[in-house]
Formats: sequence, C-alpha cells, structure tokens
Amino acid sequence: MMTDSVQRLHAAIEQAREGDPARSRTARLFGDGMPKMAKKLAEEAVEIGIAALQDQRRETILESADLIYNLVALWSAMGIVPEEIWDELDRRERLYGIAEKLPKPRSPDRSKRQRPLKLAIGETRR
Repeated sequence: MMTDSVQRLHAAIEQAREGDPARSRTARLFGDGMPKMAKKLAEEAVEIGIAALQDQRRETILESADLIYNLVALWSAMGIVPEEIWDELDRRERLYGIAEKLPKPRSPDRSKRQRPLKLAIGETRR
C-alpha cells in the first residue's frame, strides 16, 4: 500500500513540476532548484525530530507526510524512480534483514570527529 502511494505521489509530482509556479507549489519548488529542495527536505526532517522530542504525535504524522513529499520531489528532480529505492531496500533486506540499516565503514579516527549536529540540539562540549 505504501509503495502504491509513493508511486502515485511520484507520478503526480512528475506531472505538476512543469505547471505554473504561481498556481502549483510543486512547480514553484522545482523552479527554486536543487539547493531549495534539499533545504526543504532537511527542514522537514528536523521538524519531525522536534515534534517527536516533544511527544507531539499528530505533528509528527503531518511532518512525516511533508518529508515524504519533499523526498519524492527530490527523487524526481534527480531522475530517481521509486522502484530504484524499493530495489535497494530489497537488496538490504537480503543482506541484513528488513529492520537493519547497512553498517557504515568505520575510519580509524571516527571517535575523534566533532559532533556538530548533537551540539546543535543541546549537547555541550567537554
């Protein structure tokens, strides 16, 4: 069901992206270019995090829908179709299970890196 919804959203975004920016928020988003699209995606992710930290269930749902819209719009701008994402998820499931994320390679100096994102949400340096 979710994949059908995302595929329908992708098709609608593909159609709306060429519309009149004065009448279509999607066309306006595409007209603003990739930097604006990436910024909107990041903003939605932050808003979800804040809503979750504040235990705002309804707001988390609403912001999640906005995040999915902006993610699919970004895919469209990059020529990515949902099937490519589903294929990658299927590949990962075969390797690690559906509920696991791919491990990131660890570099020798990883523990020495700064953590600016955590600092930005309230952590203090020691």
